[in-house]
Amino acid sequence: MHTERKLSGEDEHIRLLREILKWIRFAGMKEAKTVLTSVLDDPQKILAYHLSDGTRGTVEIAKITGIGSTSTIARYWQTWQNQSLGENVPVRGGVRFKRSFDIEELGFIVPDATTTKHAKGD
Repeated sequence: MHTERKLSGEDEHIRLLREILKWIRFAGMKEAKTVLTSVLDDPQKILAYHLSDGTRGTVEIAKITGIGSTSTIARYWQTWQNQSLGENVPVRGGVRFKRSFDIEELGFIVPDATTTKHAKGD
């Protein structure tokens, strides 16, 4: 005997919202990739953006990427936030940047930290 479960009004709303989100994400992927490709124009920036998940500070990202300058990372974060590529999240003692996009899902190859450091001769 086949029994069909009828969705409640709330379940149906959630299903519809998930479907809408899926299509919005799909529609925006091409544009997001275009913007990210122009902004993340070298391996160090790609790695810095990838590492900017809200859990690491400027010191750690500067060290891992080989950029070395926390002010450069902070400038990147400001630029990326202004371009709606992420948001600031509060942490004890200040704020950190949290990227909005998983660039690997968009086809970016995230470089190894040793590669980016070597590229700058550090």
